[in-house]
Amino acid sequence: MTANNPERIVIALGGNAILTDDPSAEAQIAALQKTCAHIVPLIEEGKQVIITHGNGPQVGNLLLQQEAGSSAKSPAMPLDTCVAMTQGSIGYWTVLALKTELKRAGLDRRVDVLMTTTSVSPDDPAFEHPTKPIGPFLSEEDAKAAAAVDGCTYIEDAGRGWRKVVPSPQPLDVPGSACIPTLVERGDIVVCVGGGGIPVVECEDGFRGVEGVIDKDLTAERLAEIVDADNLVICTGVDNVCVDFNKPSQRALGEVTVAELERYIEEGQFPQGSMLPKVEACIRFVESEDGRRATITSLERLRDLSQGAGTRIVK
Repeated sequence: MTANNPERIVIALGGNAILTDDPSAEAQIAALQKTCAHIVPLIEEGKQVIITHGNGPQVGNLLLQQEAGSSAKSPAMPLDTCVAMTQGSIGYWTVLALKTELKRAGLDRRVDVLMTTTSVSPDDPAFEHPTKPIGPFLSEEDAKAAAAVDGCTYIEDAGRGWRKVVPSPQPLDVPGSACIPTLVERGDIVVCVGGGGIPVVECEDGFRGVEGVIDKDLTAERLAEIVDADNLVICTGVDNVCVDFNKPSQRALGEVTVAELERYIEEGQFPQGSMLPKVEACIRFVESEDGRRATITSLERLRDLSQGAGTRIVK
């Protein structure tokens, strides 16, 4: 970033930015409007903004709807197609919410939503070991009952309940993202790679989708590299990353080095289904090139990025 080149940031939104207790379209649009109210001040500052988002709760709910309504004449759609469907619906809701907030701020800006695939390896070990939580939180009793019916894997998710887990392969590339720098340079806000992107693999006769949900934070990191972002900003439900979380010795991290974070990972400080992929994504981005920064913080602290909000990862 220089005086002539505004700061370019990739913002990765978590599920709490979209879905509250009410899964209706109206409620999710309302939640996104509150989220976008925190993003617009960054746009007013002149930052080039690229937005990605998760879809774990939405794709899980859609799978339940698909299974409940499945018939010979109208069969349930596979998981990769459900990822595409939620990418489209959440992208649409984000346009409505962001354009509303931009209008309130007196800003006339285009918002582009890109349907985005993400390349993965067909040999990724994740297909044999599902780890990505999707869908609603269940009690242990209900999770065991559901597993007996659908044969899927359910795990306890960071003390919040039990959830179904699906394969989560590593993102290799984001085809179609080469146009994004041109769009943001002309002043557009870009929404892309929703839900980590629709997972596809290359095969002898072309390309095909595969059933899985890619971690949106890891794909956001890959995207941030491709578009040459200055800062990867991962939004979550807390202002800062903490060590000894929920213990009397809990401590919030401000500026932290990659070496320190790697030590905390070895100690098992970050749960695999929640904070760990966020920390790993930030480490990858910071190490990808000198001068790159990463931040993990809450939506409410977004407008304070320039004042050092959140946990800031440095090389």
